[in-house]
Amino acid sequence: MDAKQIMKIFEETAYVRTGGSSEELRCAEYLRSKCAEIGLKAEILPFDVDMATMKRAEFYADGAEIPCKGYLCAGSGEVEAPLYYLRGTDPLSLSQCRGKIVMIDGYLGYWRYQDILENGAVGFVTYDGNANYTDWDIDQRELRSFVSKGRKLPGVNINAKSAIELIRRGTVTAKIVLEQEEYRGQSHNVMLELPGETDEYITLTAHYDSTSLSQGAYDNMSGSVGILAAAEYFAAHPHRYGLRFLWCGSEERGLLGSKAYCETNEEALKKTVLNINLDMIGSVMGKFIACCTSEEPLTHYIRYMAMERGWGIEVQQDVYSSDSTPFADKGVPAVSFARIAPHNTATIHNSYDTMALVKGEQMAADIGFIVAFTERMANAVRCPVAREIPENMKEKLDIYLTRKRDKK
Repeated sequence: MDAKQIMKIFEETAYVRTGGSSEELRCAEYLRSKCAEIGLKAEILPFDVDMATMKRAEFYADGAEIPCKGYLCAGSGEVEAPLYYLRGTDPLSLSQCRGKIVMIDGYLGYWRYQDILENGAVGFVTYDGNANYTDWDIDQRELRSFVSKGRKLPGVNINAKSAIELIRRGTVTAKIVLEQEEYRGQSHNVMLELPGETDEYITLTAHYDSTSLSQGAYDNMSGSVGILAAAEYFAAHPHRYGLRFLWCGSEERGLLGSKAYCETNEEALKKTVLNINLDMIGSVMGKFIACCTSEEPLTHYIRYMAMERGWGIEVQQDVYSSDSTPFADKGVPAVSFARIAPHNTATIHNSYDTMALVKGEQMAADIGFIVAFTERMANAVRCPVAREIPENMKEKLDIYLTRKRDKK
């Protein structure tokens, strides 16, 4: 797959494709068709996801309506209360949440939500965007089921410029109105298998969904193109280990596609020796990285191989926030490859993530290194990566997957 063919795929997938939407399914069918073009048969695998249709979302500050988007799956209802800006998560700051609509910085993660719940908040406000950008975009967010665990507070998301103005003018009272229909829908994974000489497999993953504002070219049609190119290569080249290619749906909604696959394919995972995950490659700017949720020797192997090939790389042993994590949590060693661009040259999860952030020639070069690494693993007499997750990585997985709170 050359640079021109790669960029053509970005052109043909330049649309928003949120998890569980008709556009996501459209892209799944597109990926299946691209496999068919190279003579390979992929299948689309549905899985259930929480969905919601927002009918009404309103946010008022001292009686004035503020543009917002209501949190999907946060229930329906109306609440009016004092507005409280939670500047820190120390015990004193959290104790002021009682009876308030609480505005927080950043994402509404699991522990932040539990904190405001336990301290008596009655609603919440988050914000995104950038005070220095001219746009007034607002991301469509959701209260994820594994965050709420059935305890739902009404919430809205607003633009950062609005949030600053609310605090600047000393807003006293806020009001949230939500009306939505919640239901179970479907998202989709796309899977392709290339059997090898053994019954063991290496699984390559990449997510193809996007967030609500984004065309998701960099994050992560780039990774999806990467494993498509790898499938094309290995369809024409021998490999001792079987290769499984998994395009994951609903990654942006909490790794739902890879979690669904891992939960329903435990027997296949027992025969999976390695997961190779691609999430954000081919950017015009930035450094190439590898993040290994595995034994530490894999980091040294990748460094040595990169030096041998004259390939600049930064390698670490850690948990990567992507579809490699559910595999590692099931005991499959994983490595994620990415090209991480500086934030002022490429941003994600917003309307600026378009094909302008990636370059066909850089994509081809990144894919070349990933294919070379995969080929070494796939043709090994025995995959050299120990099929075990060391204790330090288990600890990090527990923290990432909210089974344990980070003491830091």
